[in-house]
Amino acid sequence: MAEICLLGTGGMMPLKDRFLTSLYAEYNGKAVLIDCGEGTQVAIAKHGLKMSRIELILITHCHADHVAGLPGLLLSIGNSSRTEPLIIAAPESCVPVIKNLVSICGGLPYELEIRGLPEDRPFGFTADMVDPMLSVRTLPLSHRVSCLGYTLLLKKKPPFLPNNAKAIGVPVEFWKQLHSGETVVLEDGTRVPPEAVTGPKPAPMKITYTTDTLPDEDIAEFAQGADLFICEGMYGQPEKKASMNEKRHMLMQDACSLASEAKAKRLWLTHYSPAEKEPAVYAEELHRIFPEAVISADGEKITL
Repeated sequence: MAEICLLGTGGMMPLKDRFLTSLYAEYNGKAVLIDCGEGTQVAIAKHGLKMSRIELILITHCHADHVAGLPGLLLSIGNSSRTEPLIIAAPESCVPVIKNLVSICGGLPYELEIRGLPEDRPFGFTADMVDPMLSVRTLPLSHRVSCLGYTLLLKKKPPFLPNNAKAIGVPVEFWKQLHSGETVVLEDGTRVPPEAVTGPKPAPMKITYTTDTLPDEDIAEFAQGADLFICEGMYGQPEKKASMNEKRHMLMQDACSLASEAKAKRLWLTHYSPAEKEPAVYAEELHRIFPEAVISADGEKITL
């Protein structure tokens, strides 16, 4: 199971009752953090999460409300007695900015690796530092600076079929290896592939996160079938559409339309404008577009 928490739902600047948008996803005691605006370490503590479990930080782009919290978070992680390496991945053009931010941290008690990701094409990698079953995919978005959307794909093991194993005569001590996808050889030389004692592979768990972008069609494909789609909705007022297009952001209605096209199982809206004090007032209209839309609040949580 994966524990997901939307640490904050604000855009541009933190408010006294709204942290900046950031996502914490934990699996088997290790976590991925997406974006890190100012005060992120405070939001992590407020929502009862462990910053010491973060193994990978993904940055969408280098506007302050998405990266300015890195020095504070990294120092706080250092104060939690961490010594294991920590990886930050971001668009390639963000790497110099992140290095400059990190320079004010002094000597951290752990190694920090900063990886640049392609900005001109989709990309993917395995997040072994969290779990070998977890992969990360990126999508270039349409913002005023280079910006990436992220999809987390967590493969699930197929169900183990003990009756099949017993029928073949596989000793219990080999069951774990087979369920992990390894072929085993019995004493009589019989080779037993994992497919002989496991059921069909289930679809991977999919979490897609996109913010600070125009509502491009590619996003719907990127989020296709997502168990959880997290998408920005700066405003809920249709008259703001032209302004949002100019600033390369989207409305809540845009996000709901993308979620509907993507056939996502659920949508969490986020990255509200500071001027949007009560985003829930648009709930009725938004649910007409996509019934599974959640007008998220800070600390929104789900177990997948």
